[in-house]
Amino acid sequence: MLERTLLHAEGWLATLATRPVAAVATPAEMLARFDEPLPEQSMAATEVVDLLARNAEPGLTAFGSGRFFGFVIGGTVPAALGADLLATTWDQNAGLRAVTPAAAVVEEVSGGWIKELLGLPDQATVGFVTGGNMASYSGLAAGRHHVLAAIGWDVEQHGLQGAPPIRVIAGVDRHATIDTSLRYLGLGSGNTKLVKTDEQGRIDVAELERVLGEGSGPTIVCLAAGNVNTGAFDDFPRAIDVARRHGAWVHVDGAFGLWAAASPTTREHTVGVDQADSWATDAHKWLNVPYDCGLVIVAHPASHRATFQVAASYLVQDTATPDPMDLVPEFSRRARGFAVWAALKSLGRAGVIELGDRLCARAQAMAAALDAVGGCEIINEVVLNQVLVRFDDSDDVTQQVVAHVVASGDAYVGPSTFKGRSCMRISVCNGRTSAADVETTVAVISRSLDAVRLT
Repeated sequence: MLERTLLHAEGWLATLATRPVAAVATPAEMLARFDEPLPEQSMAATEVVDLLARNAEPGLTAFGSGRFFGFVIGGTVPAALGADLLATTWDQNAGLRAVTPAAAVVEEVSGGWIKELLGLPDQATVGFVTGGNMASYSGLAAGRHHVLAAIGWDVEQHGLQGAPPIRVIAGVDRHATIDTSLRYLGLGSGNTKLVKTDEQGRIDVAELERVLGEGSGPTIVCLAAGNVNTGAFDDFPRAIDVARRHGAWVHVDGAFGLWAAASPTTREHTVGVDQADSWATDAHKWLNVPYDCGLVIVAHPASHRATFQVAASYLVQDTATPDPMDLVPEFSRRARGFAVWAALKSLGRAGVIELGDRLCARAQAMAAALDAVGGCEIINEVVLNQVLVRFDDSDDVTQQVVAHVVASGDAYVGPSTFKGRSCMRISVCNGRTSAADVETTVAVISRSLDAVRLT
């Protein structure tokens, strides 16, 4: 069974450079392949694996292709892929240190390496979660605990009924996962005080100070390291200083942008980010670790642990040292740290820097080439790995060009709306993306624009 699985895996990887980037089958076609009555009889594992690979393949998107730019989704460092396959084989439940010491220690070591790379506080605790949404949820949960504990309210014991209200303040261009996290936490996405942003999506610090001054009490401020559309960074030194003067907890959504702190080339954008209280990021973005692997980092270990810690008679726990399950919402989960450790061990500091710099260079090359195409407008400052493009200054033309590129199968780009205007969003986040991939994609976009103009 493992040999058959390996053959299918090798076959998939071997075709990434040449296969259509978008799935060629529709959801309805996939349903026709898989929708059948529950089998009454058993089937050999090798037959099941072969059938799964054969039936699923047309409905798979080549996220690992060097020409996939639709979302901020990284590729896979080979060592991380191998480690992830081993993690599945070992099947470790990574929650308890005493039960799975290898998984727990590898997460602790990997978390330390990440803090060092990103210049975050040594004392901070690191939790391994599914992705950016749960990373922000976990960081904001720790913030909820912290700001309420500061005024004598135990939210873990008493909940939010009767609790003093928490003010949450964020920019109007915040990522959607901030809103969903606030919903999960019972704080409500509709209660957020929204602060205007500039033309690149950076929070207006003067307006932030004004909004903070309008009220008092427990407060959380959400900032961004890498706007999801433009890649822009908030002014951390000024914004965090303002938040501190009002006693606020500061959470930073840095799903991909926080990795800019690792490189001398891009580090200037993250100056001051280390002064925040919690950070959310993804290893499966810039670091190119397989899904799923988000990271929550909290500068206040006691608040972090108090938020999630659980005690039960059947759990084998070390009360002196946090267990992995003390830092995340999950009891049972896969051992995500093995792939992160392997990626960092494989790349080293120099490799992480080179990978990030290369992604940014590819994005800048993409922007420069598209800027030379008549009717293409680059509407963001390309400071990281995000490129926003608009065509013929038309929402309709832009949307059609995006659809045409995806339908071609030669590249995959994403639609978005920024400041009320439709745009094409190009996210360069895969270490496989080559200069040739950039050239090919620019040619596909140019042809698609010509085709749309003829319709």
